[in-house]
Amino acid sequence: MIASRVPIPLYCHAASNCEAVRTLKAALRAFDGDSLVLRYVLEGDLERLIIPAEDAQRRAHELWLHTSFEAFLTVAGSSAYCELNFAPSRAWAMYRFSARRQGMTVVSDARAPQLAVERTAAGITLDATVFWRDLIQKSSPVRLRIALAAVVEDEGGRLSYWALRHAPGRPDFHHPDSFTLELDL
Repeated sequence: MIASRVPIPLYCHAASNCEAVRTLKAALRAFDGDSLVLRYVLEGDLERLIIPAEDAQRRAHELWLHTSFEAFLTVAGSSAYCELNFAPSRAWAMYRFSARRQGMTVVSDARAPQLAVERTAAGITLDATVFWRDLIQKSSPVRLRIALAAVVEDEGGRLSYWALRHAPGRPDFHHPDSFTLELDL
């Protein structure tokens, strides 16, 4: 699937459930040659979800333990990839992996993402601008393969797992089958 500016649905993993979410969509577009804008739109009953309050933008870790939006980037043909996490609080994290769930290191040599969060009665929208050239460190042209996902925490502390595509078995956003979007840059 080619990356889209039009929001496309994320699907809840069969092993998790969250009735408070009506829809969860994501979109992606390239911008200015070295950045990507990721948009996540969650519509639902926010009173039944645990959504971190907006705060100053900062680096944090283990954002996947609560409501957060995620993206995974790799270059076609490579086993190395980056994981990006964005919380509605505007906390963020970026990691590199040498292979699936192996060799995890914190990305410390890239520009911080730029995050914007909008809350309404109907839901929340998070826009994250990331500088893909800092993360991938390959010269153009490249074909990026991308996985978009989210973790949503409900009022009972239960997590639901959302993605464009889920691999067989338990939720695993790192699985190669999750990288369904492609973007030539």
